[in-house]
Amino acid sequence: QVQLVESGGGLVQPGGSLRLSCAASGSIFSINAMAWFRQAPGKQRELVAHITSSSVTSYPDSVKGRFTISRDNAKNTVYLQMNSLKPEDTAVYYCNADITTAWRTLRVYWGQGTQVTVSS
Repeated sequence: QVQLVESGGGLVQPGGSLRLSCAASGSIFSINAMAWFRQAPGKQRELVAHITSSSVTSYPDSVKGRFTISRDNAKNTVYLQMNSLKPEDTAVYYCNADITTAWRTLRVYWGQGTQVTVSS
């Protein structure tokens, strides 16, 4: 069994920063690509950052230059550093990972989500 557990969400003022973490645990053989998505009320879930197994990163224009995704392979953890936050960044943030399990099956796993609220 594999789990992704997120932490680090909360309330922050516009212009502030937050750092999200997502740790994978369980019967893991390897972790391939990892990503962060977000979903605001009444909107579709959208990708906000992606990182490959070799740490190549990509971002949509809406967060480029403000958000940074990174990973620590030794800890099976992915991070999302969010700077210059705006009210429109308010959403539930989910981590996502392509994981090969100890039984050599490949599937996509999701975290439970963490709320980020940007408001004065």
